[in-house]
Amino acid sequence: MSPLKEDYLAYIDYETKVDKLRRLRKKAKLPEREDNEETKKKKRKRKSVSDFAGVRRILDVYRLAVTRFTGDLELWFRYLDFCKERRNGRIKEVLNKVTGFHSKQPSVWIYKAAWEFDNFSNVEAARNTMLQGLRFCKNSEDLWLEYLRMELTFLNKLKARKVALGEDEGSLVHDKISADEQQWKSENKDLYMPLHEERENDENNEGSDIEESKSRKKVDKLQEVGFGVIKTIYIEAVKALPSSFTLRKRFLEILKSINLAKSGEMREEVLSDMKRDFSTEPEYWDWLAKFEYNPASTQEETGEEITFSCMGKAIQVYEDAIQVFPSAKMFKHYAKFLMDAVALLVGDNETSLDNQSASYVSRLLGLYQKADTIGCMDEELAYEHISLYLQLGRVDEARKLAHNLCCGKFPNSAKVRVLWASIEMKHSTRDLISLSKDKLLSIFELVKDGLTRLSISEAESLWVMALKFFASQKHYFDMLVEVAVTSLIKYRGSDEGFSLSSIIVNFVLQKDGIAHARVMYKRFTALPRPGLVLYRTCIELETNLASNGDKTGLENARKLYFSALQTYDQDSSLWRDYWLMETKMGTSKTASDVSWRARKTLKDSSALSLADL
Repeated sequence: MSPLKEDYLAYIDYETKVDKLRRLRKKAKLPEREDNEETKKKKRKRKSVSDFAGVRRILDVYRLAVTRFTGDLELWFRYLDFCKERRNGRIKEVLNKVTGFHSKQPSVWIYKAAWEFDNFSNVEAARNTMLQGLRFCKNSEDLWLEYLRMELTFLNKLKARKVALGEDEGSLVHDKISADEQQWKSENKDLYMPLHEERENDENNEGSDIEESKSRKKVDKLQEVGFGVIKTIYIEAVKALPSSFTLRKRFLEILKSINLAKSGEMREEVLSDMKRDFSTEPEYWDWLAKFEYNPASTQEETGEEITFSCMGKAIQVYEDAIQVFPSAKMFKHYAKFLMDAVALLVGDNETSLDNQSASYVSRLLGLYQKADTIGCMDEELAYEHISLYLQLGRVDEARKLAHNLCCGKFPNSAKVRVLWASIEMKHSTRDLISLSKDKLLSIFELVKDGLTRLSISEAESLWVMALKFFASQKHYFDMLVEVAVTSLIKYRGSDEGFSLSSIIVNFVLQKDGIAHARVMYKRFTALPRPGLVLYRTCIELETNLASNGDKTGLENARKLYFSALQTYDQDSSLWRDYWLMETKMGTSKTASDVSWRARKTLKDSSALSLADL
């Protein structure tokens, strides 16, 4: 029998634990000897065969595993991590093998380049590895961006070296300084004397001006190199992935974190290219607005005036977007942005709105009306529009809008229908006064219209809501049952995900008792192709009664099983449940009869656990 991957991993785990135990025992033995410090150091440096044997065995097992499971990339990475952890020289050989077997996997090239860059500071080798990887994985966003990060990391190291030598100051990475700290530094700038200022004020240093000029040229050279690297990588990456929007976004995030002389110019170029290539995409406009203003971070890092200014820029972006690309998706992005902004400004105080929040709410209501006017209103936007009125406490306007939408553009919308019905039901019972016949009739007609227009699965929540509302109104409840019967006949008793008939049976059982529940389920089981969920509900009801001493319960359950198996004769679980019921409540003869019928009827007898039968 061939070994599995799990067998190799279990062996590796065992050998790892053994080697760990050996090292612990060796460490525990060292303090017992009464040697001087020099002798102890020599003994620590002295290695025995056992110090290498365990690692060598684990490496051999890994070698056998990756030879057998060459395509398992996760196994290769575990092999590499072990070599890296133990600082074993075999890692170079393993890296060459894995890049040969998995040359189309960007993560392999990234791992190899990172190992060469971090462990040996071999920039040339890491760069060559990245370029080789890009020849195989030209369409990998991660590889392009990791290549850019590697080049920027190298430039930042050069910058740090110049700072350490006194030839430069700062770094290529933006320092995150809070507003209070920045203000304190500006107010107390006289307390600071940078090193380059001290050199400028040294009158005895006759060559200071010349050295400063040379230093400035070196700094400018480094800035130019950094800018050139970023631009070159960006151009080549866009050529390879011209339709990738996420590549441009991630590139801008990297660009935002670095400190180069022309980074602002590069940023504008990237934004211009994105507008040219993605101006017809709603995601681009949504991202651009959030790029101008991020509600989660702006309020923490800037003042209130700057926050509102950034929000104004973001709103202008959305306004331009719905002019250039009016669509339901674009309106949803805009509406969500305004809702998040209002929630951020209001906070926990939901009862009152300040002037700024009120203006955003007004803009949001106008946005929904504009979407309706130009034909971009869809079911989700309509639902949000009604919900906003409810959140603002303007129930009458919500009722009117829901009525207009259900009777106009969205007569077959399940979400809007359910919301409208719930509004009307809550509004009618808000004063805790008994409803008039006219009111009950109007609500019933509203519900009936929605139930007849929608399928049973679409109207699930509406059915449950209506049954609860009219549970105490026998006349209307019976009318709902008639509507349910019509729907069940129309959709042939389908109960996938929601069984209307079983829900009604349970309602009748709780409301009127077992006798009425039996009448109701017999009516439903007489319809064409009743659902299996209905049969199971009724069988459970009867078996519970039989276990409590009801003499008719067992006979009714048998009749239900017989009827259910006429339609669902290939359901092995139904046969098994039937047999278990007979073994518990029936006789050995009835149980063996069910077992024989199941073996004879089922086409695939392997699906049935015949050991139970």
